[in-house]
Amino acid sequence: MRVASFLKKRVEQLKRNTYALYLAYKDPRVPLYAKIFIVAVVGYVVSPLDLIPEFIPVIGYFDDLVILSAGIYFTVKIIPDDVWNDCKKRAVSEPVDGKLKIAGSVFVVLVWVFIIVFLIRKFNRGG
Repeated sequence: MRVASFLKKRVEQLKRNTYALYLAYKDPRVPLYAKIFIVAVVGYVVSPLDLIPEFIPVIGYFDDLVILSAGIYFTVKIIPDDVWNDCKKRAVSEPVDGKLKIAGSVFVVLVWVFIIVFLIRKFNRGG
């Protein structure tokens, strides 16, 4: 159980950092290419779908841990340090906006619908 508890805490920390990324996205000092990375990472976090659901012990949090850690690591490297520090402070003191969760979920669902429609069309044509 100690491993599951550690992973759960680490995933929560990663999600808090993801909110800081969202705040960085809204900051005009962040370059466009960094904003593109931010959209991908934040989109994964707010996604209602996971590669492996969290209710599966240990492994359920492991996929989030690996994917989010890598995504956040690379994205933070391309955000100016002063902006990142400001956003991390705000992420701790400000609650996550409910509209953000809804918008992110809608975006991810639309992406999944696009993928499903694409696959259906591909397989109905016979390859």
